[in-house]
Amino acid sequence: MTRNFHAWFNTFRNSIADYHYYTDFPKVYRNIDGLRVELNILNSLIGSQHIQADFEHLVTKYPETLKCIPLLLAIRSQEIAATDTNGSFIYNFRQTNYPLSQYSYFMQETGLFDLISNHLINNLVDYATGVEVGLDSNGRKNRGGHLMEDLVETYLQNSHLTYSKEMNLSDIEKRWGINLSLISNQGKTEKRFDFVVKTPTMIYGIETNFYGSSGSKLNETARSYKTLALESSQIPGFTFVWFTDGSGWQNARHNLEETFDVLPHLYNISDLERGIVEEVFQ
Repeated sequence: MTRNFHAWFNTFRNSIADYHYYTDFPKVYRNIDGLRVELNILNSLIGSQHIQADFEHLVTKYPETLKCIPLLLAIRSQEIAATDTNGSFIYNFRQTNYPLSQYSYFMQETGLFDLISNHLINNLVDYATGVEVGLDSNGRKNRGGHLMEDLVETYLQNSHLTYSKEMNLSDIEKRWGINLSLISNQGKTEKRFDFVVKTPTMIYGIETNFYGSSGSKLNETARSYKTLALESSQIPGFTFVWFTDGSGWQNARHNLEETFDVLPHLYNISDLERGIVEEVFQ
């Protein structure tokens, strides 16, 4: 049956975010628990009238508290670079690499002394928890990338198919004795599929992705998968299948349409819901 790209594209979704997508609270709590003792020690500085002297005394007695400082600035690294007219420094917060007076300068210039000593916060554990929540928003991209993969896997499982996850071309060749050199540039590149489904008559290499926002990567992906579709069509016993969706494709729809025209097994979430898995993988 001939498919109409525009009708198919009109069924794309804006989002597939689940309730766990927005913030990984268990991860937030784990990260805070790893610093809870040190943060509570630093709490003794809140409201200090002699913040520099108290800070240096505290770090001398409890040097492990230094490792909390980057988090208070929403920084993951334990090394922070800073430059001004006094010079360029790379502060190590695992182990001091400058006199404590230099770390005090860091605290003063970054605004942390003011934050702590002027009662702008009441509890560093609570403050750091909020910072962790903010930092975790950076993880949404990775979680979003797995949402489509997880969704497709649910349909594969419900159809009781035999499949493998994250399988390289070389592993496919070794396992089933098939020559995939046409899509590996004669063995020079190592492609990995999100899933590989094996039926009695066919090997299916599956890619999955969802794009909620636009970007240059989408055009690159569409062109790459168009090439993969054309190359794989020449390999007996192998079929390339692509599941994609998302409103991010709006600005790259023409490139996607070009791939749609040469890849018969290009599907979206609506296709999954109407039973395309049972229809294709026989």
